[in-house]
Amino acid sequence: MATRGQYEFGPYHLDADGHALFRNGERVPLTPKTLDVLITLVAAQGNAVAKDDLLRAVWPTTIVEQGSLTSHISQLRKAFAEHGVQQFIETLPKRGYRFVGPLKSVERMSNEAIAGRVMLVVLPFENLTQGEEKHDYFSDGLTEEMITQLARLSPSQLGVIARTSSMHYKSTTKTVAQIGQELGVSHVLEGSVRRVGARARISAQLIRVSDESHIWAQSYQRSLNDVLALQAEVVRAIAHEIQIKLTAQEQRRLDLDNNRTVDSQAHELYLRGRHFWYKRTEEGMRNSIECFELAIGHDPCYAPAYHGVSDAHTMLACRGIVPASEAFHKAKTAARQALRLEPELGEGYASLAHVRLHDWDWVGLEEEFTRSIEFNPGHAITHYWYAEYLMAMGRCEEAVARAEHSQRWDPINPALYASLGMILYLAHRYDDALAVLRQGVQIDPSHYVLHLRMGLVFQQKRLPKQAIAAMRRAVILSERGTEALAGLAQSYASAGDHAAARRIEGELIGSEKRYVSPYNIARIYGSLAEPDRALEWLVKAYEEHNPDLIEVTREPTLQSLHGNSKFRELTRRIGWLG
Repeated sequence: MATRGQYEFGPYHLDADGHALFRNGERVPLTPKTLDVLITLVAAQGNAVAKDDLLRAVWPTTIVEQGSLTSHISQLRKAFAEHGVQQFIETLPKRGYRFVGPLKSVERMSNEAIAGRVMLVVLPFENLTQGEEKHDYFSDGLTEEMITQLARLSPSQLGVIARTSSMHYKSTTKTVAQIGQELGVSHVLEGSVRRVGARARISAQLIRVSDESHIWAQSYQRSLNDVLALQAEVVRAIAHEIQIKLTAQEQRRLDLDNNRTVDSQAHELYLRGRHFWYKRTEEGMRNSIECFELAIGHDPCYAPAYHGVSDAHTMLACRGIVPASEAFHKAKTAARQALRLEPELGEGYASLAHVRLHDWDWVGLEEEFTRSIEFNPGHAITHYWYAEYLMAMGRCEEAVARAEHSQRWDPINPALYASLGMILYLAHRYDDALAVLRQGVQIDPSHYVLHLRMGLVFQQKRLPKQAIAAMRRAVILSERGTEALAGLAQSYASAGDHAAARRIEGELIGSEKRYVSPYNIARIYGSLAEPDRALEWLVKAYEEHNPDLIEVTREPTLQSLHGNSKFRELTRRIGWLG
């Protein structure tokens, strides 16, 4: 990699040591490899850098095509252009790239001094439990709850990396310095948990990345019923050490947690349910519902178990596993019960807003999203769900900005790359979508949704061979999932191979063992340029209350229907007045 240092150009400060770029004190969300490209160019001090040299510097042990480099250059230019700033990167045809513009080296500043905010990652707590009680769902759940508790503090003072990116470092051999560089954080919280019967011994330590010094450490031995009070105590200690000034509301919330107990069996079942939920499979969702409902049986007043039930039912519907009419009533009922029990539960508002979005329940919905974010500003997935709402309302640029905000707190979560890619696709920003999706594939090449959405983008860019290749990969990785098969049929149709498209269409429509989303069939007919058949299947999707219909006015393959009076009537019934 390039020589490290601190640089300023225009309104930007590049902290190459801390692996972060800031504009007027605000962190610019860039992936680690995109930052590596920028650091390499800046360190060349205005000299040209050949493409091969850039590839060797950024990917020293991996063979990478030049297309990947081009996508990272595109991301840098987009980041600069979004702020109305001159472009700093010059393309030298057939040679490489050069950083241009006023550049000066400066003395090192801390991330806190640059951004006015402490950035923290909670590493997965190590499970030291022995014997039959050794279950990772407990230590992983404790990690997630600590992330949630800390993320509820003032976002202007403290930024907390989200769970999925944190879990990327489970059992890692990387140093604190390496983790800090990759995530752009100034502090790391790490710890361990050992359970013995109804008690747990938890150790935690806070480490400053810049010098890897331990600035706080503590051990606790508590009853499992007192886990909420323990978490509140740790949060207070960390806030004190990194000089976070708590508001009256934050003080009150921690005081409440400090005096609360939780039924240990209900809490453990909830953690087990979340463990299954994060698998995102049908079996995982159904197992999570069983665990959440058992938790409610132990403690009918345990609010988190209700929003867990809500999230699982909503996910089953959104994945096309069960009809929405079967799932959404259960999801709404559970989320509302969670809020009755805990009116300041940000996750409860998020769960309710998410199901209401896909249930086309628009009145007051934006206020529900903003209330959720107010109570839990660091809950990354809520920002993405809010982005889906903004896109449905036609507020495309706001939707993209909100999805990018979500990704900022979860920078190595492939699912959020797929989500941001979809928002950009619906905004018809296909080059940007492709760049984001390619970055996600670099993080997790086995994530089928990334390949599926790349196929959709290639289709709109009129690159049929690439679209078919991406969709075939998605079909394999999803084990012939119906959404991926429908995407492959779309790609065949766009390539002019209507026979292949119809073979897949026939397989999907004739399937009796698996639920097939009528919305996906409508997209196949849209790609086949058969608007009447597409509209027929959209009506079926409407009758099933299909959750994907929130995208219908932005979906490119259905644009030919926009002038159709029946299509306009359908969208009016869903809730659009235009």
